[in-house]
Parts: sequence; C-alpha cells; structure tokens
Amino acid sequence: MDLSNDKISTYKDEILHLKKAMPKVAESYHHFTGACFQGGELDEMTKQLIALGIGLFANNELCTFYHTEEARSKGATEAQIMEVVAVASAASAGHALAQGLMRVQPNLH
Repeated sequence: MDLSNDKISTYKDEILHLKKAMPKVAESYHHFTGACFQGGELDEMTKQLIALGIGLFANNELCTFYHTEEARSKGATEAQIMEVVAVASAASAGHALAQGLMRVQPNLH
C-alpha cells in the first residue's frame, strides 16, 4: 500500500471513530460534503479538481492525496491534474505577492 492510500485509510478509520463518538456531527458532515461534491452547475470531476487546488494551497497532505484520487476516479487526466498543480502554484505565488505589496512594501517607504 502506498503512502497516500495508507493515509486515506487511516482518515477513514478515524471518521468511523468520530461516528461512534459523535454520530450527529459525523452524519451532518457526510451529508454536507456529499451535497457539495454532487454534480450541479459544475460536474463532479471539476469539483474534485477545485478541492485538489485548495488542498495544495492549504498544504493539506491528506486532501491532496484524496482529491487527486477522487478526480482520477471521475475521469480527470494526469494533464488536468497537473494543470491544477500549476494554477494552485500561481495562486499561491499571487497570494504571497499581494500580501507583500499591501502589508510589507508600504512600511518600507
């Protein structure tokens, strides 16, 4: 089993523990995320690709692994996944630049 599958399995096991400890919370979360990832104006693959980009930006390893696999299962190609990586990288760089320009640079002059 590779690292990503191992971490995803561990997460799913922990969700089961949460369900035992706090069934209403676990069920509410399950329904909420299920509704969010259903196809609508955006198809399910696109939603998984968006979640992958957010996971990368947030440096969330588990979400990165999970949403990569989910995007693949919904039909995403390797090229589409790598475009998401590029866009997340650009957004991350833009975020740092914007913060530097607005928070740091004004204090330098």
